[in-house]
Amino acid sequence: MSRDGRLGVGIIGAGRVGPVIGAALAGAGHAIIGITHGSDDDRVESVLPDVPFLDALEVVRRSELVVIAVPHDQLGPLVGGLADVGAWQVGQLVVHTDPSSGLEALAPAAARGAIPLAIHPAIAFTGTSMDLRQLADAYAAVTAPAAVLPIAQALAVELGCEPVVVADADRAAYGEAIATATEFSRSIVRQSTSLLAGIGVDNPRAFLSTLIHSTVDQALADGASPGGDRPDATIVG
Repeated sequence: MSRDGRLGVGIIGAGRVGPVIGAALAGAGHAIIGITHGSDDDRVESVLPDVPFLDALEVVRRSELVVIAVPHDQLGPLVGGLADVGAWQVGQLVVHTDPSSGLEALAPAAARGAIPLAIHPAIAFTGTSMDLRQLADAYAAVTAPAAVLPIAQALAVELGCEPVVVADADRAAYGEAIATATEFSRSIVRQSTSLLAGIGVDNPRAFLSTLIHSTVDQALADGASPGGDRPDATIVG
């Protein structure tokens, strides 16, 4: 770490999340040293211009902070594989963004002296610079060993988010809550637009936009107290 607290940051994962996290950290003054290749390098370059593409081993070798933004089923094998080749460094910060994984996913790195952190910004990423505006209004779930929890919270703030501490033992439940909200919402929207299109409604997505947003806002207000009465609730199924 440099004297002013700025870090050399490497990104593993060039999907929708990794490049945006990198751009947010760059905006906070950190130096992005490299990112792994993905399926759309042009999009990555539009979000992180002039950042070199490196393989995962080189990203880890060069970085003080490594951000791992890969699918859930790839996280464990990736961290373990890098540990097997001696990539992780003592004192290196390693952050993953998977909502349902806790610190155990980073155990192979921690065993070699790296500092494990889990930070999940609670937004639906598009993989574009538009996400930076969403981050400014979002919360982020942070999980870390007690001694370094302030570091995880500070990084969440630098992303633009308000940090919310989630205990390591509660990450699975947190991940289930996030999956339920996102997957159910997408499923219902697809079902509704399909039904409207089937009866000849032009542009059903636009037709439903205000209704869906206002309904979600009302549901969030009504659901402020878990288990509270919801007299206007409608069950779809």
